[in-house]
Amino acid sequence: MRFNQPPQISSPTPSASPISFTEAASIVAAQAMTILSTPTLEQEQCELSEGLGRILALPVIAERDQPPFPRVTRDGFAIRAEDVSSSAPLRVIGQFRAGEKPSSSQPPLAPGEAIEIMTGAPLPPGADAVLMVEHAEEVSAERVPDADRTARSSRRIRPVTDRTLRVGENVVVQGSEARKGDVLLEAGTRLLPEEIALIASCGLDSIFVYRQPKVAILATGDELRELSRPGSTAAAGPIESHQIYDSNSESLSALVRQAGGIPIRQRAARDEKSDLTTCIREAWKHGRLLLLTGGVSMGRYDLVEQVLTSLGAEFFFTGVKMQPGKPVVFGQIPARDNQPQRFFFGLPGNPVSVLVTFRVFVQPLLAALAGEGHWQPKTALASMAADLQFKPGLTRFVPARLQTSQALPTVIPVVNRGSGDLAANARANCYAIVPEDCGHLVAGQTVQILLR
Repeated sequence: MRFNQPPQISSPTPSASPISFTEAASIVAAQAMTILSTPTLEQEQCELSEGLGRILALPVIAERDQPPFPRVTRDGFAIRAEDVSSSAPLRVIGQFRAGEKPSSSQPPLAPGEAIEIMTGAPLPPGADAVLMVEHAEEVSAERVPDADRTARSSRRIRPVTDRTLRVGENVVVQGSEARKGDVLLEAGTRLLPEEIALIASCGLDSIFVYRQPKVAILATGDELRELSRPGSTAAAGPIESHQIYDSNSESLSALVRQAGGIPIRQRAARDEKSDLTTCIREAWKHGRLLLLTGGVSMGRYDLVEQVLTSLGAEFFFTGVKMQPGKPVVFGQIPARDNQPQRFFFGLPGNPVSVLVTFRVFVQPLLAALAGEGHWQPKTALASMAADLQFKPGLTRFVPARLQTSQALPTVIPVVNRGSGDLAANARANCYAIVPEDCGHLVAGQTVQILLR
C-alpha cells in the first residue's frame, strides 16, 4: 500500500458513500500538490537555534567548498603513499593538528619525510595519504643506516609489516562533499538536527522559513468537559457522570505542533445547529485549516456536514472505507470576499480515529500548507507475530507494538476494545495496516506498518 500516490483524480467528485482508502489518500495528495504549486506562503527569518521542525523557504547554498581543504580523517602520519613500498624508515619532520594554520613558508613534503597529523587537520603540501598511527611503528636510532647518522636524533617511523597505502587514503578531498555554489538544501525541506548541522557548517546563524500555518481545532459534543487550565472556560467542580474530558482537542493540538503548525483551540460546540454554526464561523478566522471532531456520523445530532453545507462548503469525500476513521470527511470553503480558500476535515469523535485519520489525511495537507514538499507518512515493513482475522472490505489500522530485537522487525497486535480505547493505543507504538481486500494475516507474514 502506498500513501500520497500521484493523484488519479484531477477534480474529485464528492461521493455520498464511503470511498476506498487509496482514493481518499489520492484526493488529499492532489489538494496538497495544488497548494505547493501555488506559492502564496509567507516567509520569515528565524535564528538557526530556533529552526528545528521549520520548513526552509529559501535554499541553502554552499558558500565555499566542503570540506574547504583536504581533510584528514585519522590520527597518524601524513606521507607520500609511494614511500610505503620502500623499506627505509620515514623521518618525522614535524606535527600538525586540527585548527592549526599551515605555514606559507613550509616546503612540500619531500620523499622519505612524514608529518605527525591529527584528525581534522588539512593535509600538508606534498603529502597524498595518511598512515594511521596504529599502522605505524617507531624505529630506534640504532637501526638507522650509517649514511643517516647525522639524522639519528630525528624521530623515525615505518609502516607495520605488509601494510600498503593508496593515494588519498584517510583523506577527504577538498570539495568532494560539495562545491561552492552548490544547493545543499532545497526550499521546502523540514529542518531536523541533521539539516541544522549542515546549515551551521555553512556559517549561517539565521535562515528564511515559511510561517507556520495556524490550525483551528473545534471539538463538538454536549458530553465534553474541557480540562481546567489558567485562562480556560472549563466548568468548576468535579466532572459529571455523563461527561467525558475533551482529549481530542489535546491530541490534535499536540499533533499539529508536532507537524509544524500552530494550534488554535476553540471552545467545544454544543450539538445544536446555531451554536455549531457560530463556532465554525469563529474558527474560520484563525487559519486556512479547520479540524472538527465528532458530529460526522449518522446520528440525529451529528450535524457537522449539515452546518458546513449551509456555509457553502464543498466536500471532496464524505466517508472512507477504513477502520478506525470511517466517517471522516474532507472539503473546502472556496475563496471569497478576499479570503483564501479554507480546508476542513471532519474527524470522527472516537479518540483513536482522530489519531489515525490525522496521520494519514490531515498531516499531508498540513505539510503542504507549511510549505513542505514531498511529505510521506513514515512506514516500514515488519513480520507479523500473531494471526489476525478480519472481514474484508475496510483498510484497517491495528494498534500494534513494533519490536526490533530480531533480525527482521516483528509487530505484535495490541489487544484493544475499539477506537475509543486510548489505554491500549498508548501501549502501541505503530499501526499494522491491513489492506481492504485482506481478511487474514498469519504469523510470519510481512505487513506494512504506520509509524508514529
